[in-house]
Amino acid sequence: MDKPWNQATLATWEMMVSKKKWSVCVIGAGPSGLVAARELRKEGHRVVVLEQKHDVGGQWLYDPNIEKEDPLGQTKFLDVHSSIYTSLRLLSPREIMGYTDFPFFVKEGPGRDPRRFPGHKELWLYLKEFSVHFGLRELIRFNTRVEYVGMLDGSCGGLKWVVKSRKLLKVATSSANYYDNNKEKVDEIGSDVGSEEVVVEEVFDAVVVANGHYSHPRLPSIKGMDTWKRKQMHSHVYRVPKAFQNQVVVVVGNSLSGQDLSMELAGVAKEVHISARSQNTLTEGFSTVISKYENLHLRPQIKSLEEDGRILFVDGSFVVADAILYCTGYTYSFPFLDTKGTVTVEDNRVGPLYHHTFPPSLAPSLSFVGIPRKIIAFPFFESQGKWIAQVLSGKRKLPSPDDMMHHIHQFYRQREADGIPKHDTHDIIHFEYCDMYADQAGFPHLEEWRKKMCLVALDNSYANLETYRDSWDNDELLQEALQSPHFTQQLGPIIT
Repeated sequence: MDKPWNQATLATWEMMVSKKKWSVCVIGAGPSGLVAARELRKEGHRVVVLEQKHDVGGQWLYDPNIEKEDPLGQTKFLDVHSSIYTSLRLLSPREIMGYTDFPFFVKEGPGRDPRRFPGHKELWLYLKEFSVHFGLRELIRFNTRVEYVGMLDGSCGGLKWVVKSRKLLKVATSSANYYDNNKEKVDEIGSDVGSEEVVVEEVFDAVVVANGHYSHPRLPSIKGMDTWKRKQMHSHVYRVPKAFQNQVVVVVGNSLSGQDLSMELAGVAKEVHISARSQNTLTEGFSTVISKYENLHLRPQIKSLEEDGRILFVDGSFVVADAILYCTGYTYSFPFLDTKGTVTVEDNRVGPLYHHTFPPSLAPSLSFVGIPRKIIAFPFFESQGKWIAQVLSGKRKLPSPDDMMHHIHQFYRQREADGIPKHDTHDIIHFEYCDMYADQAGFPHLEEWRKKMCLVALDNSYANLETYRDSWDNDELLQEALQSPHFTQQLGPIIT
């Protein structure tokens, strides 16, 4: 049972909250880390962003160099952060993706993708332009991997954080220049020029964790996985279908990535068998795709993997396969974070977190941005960054730690009553929650056109999986968006 805070501890906590300007370490320069850094600097905090890769973008910084990565992604610190595959296109239209004051405009020119549902490179370019426009790059230490974040008792000065990071002084340039080269050169990338490293230890008043949640594979538990000798890999390290040419492939999971990759593999593989936990959840669009391809087959859940190469399914059928591709999602992972058990990840629930952001007993000096899923991500991350920054500067107050814990327990009980499994704790789905969150951060609600456009895209994907990105009938809604204040606003000057 959670113990109530005594008056001395509560006084220390209130003293921490009243501090106006903080030294803050932001971990990660992806979509959530970038906008958090901007909001923190707006409030006058001293911000350092630690980014393990050579550029901004996080998940959207495509990395073709997957040769050294564990195929199942089960190492503590992954070499590869991005799970983006070469052919990936956005699931949502670009109009709803942008931060509130930096629209995701169509840009013309060499290497640009003007489509409403562009490829991944276009979103990376948008994030890079965002970082330049708001002068964020000067805050970022690239090629710097965080290896340890731990509490340091500052006594009268309140809780502080020790951050140990490893800086790569020399890095391979081939992957760094990927987006500047012809896309046909994917297989040529991967040379290693060697590196030198230096470990740095620093102390910060606060830490904002923004390392994303689409990197560490979540794997099923299947009898025989450890002894099955043929190819097994998670979609985290899938990039192109070439390696599966003329093979019999079993794709585990019919999530969005499972659907995307099944369709792509059907073009090169001898057979593709999709193992779905429940066939009742198939959308009309995916059912149509399966019926269209003769070599695409739907299978039930896997019962076991046999050493002779057979994959047995729960209905008694089997297939002899060359490879298994797990499209089974990702788990939250913070291998660097030591909170002495205060913050844990159990069955993919990160907690306890007040509104998916603050751990009550460590707030506000520790916070998380980017934990929620199934949201319109960039505006939500922006509202999180604004809330954190203003709590640190004293403009906004958090409830007491006890009150925050009470709210968290109420939230857990409500999720359970609604039949939502623990591993889906951070799946938001509802726009009402996003608007409620915005209110406590002093942030504008999502525009109605943005909400409608999101729902239309989802409905279209369910009905027309193969074509929805290039065929739509919502031009009236599109014009409403393009004529809205979001797209007609004048951008502020570039910050240098």
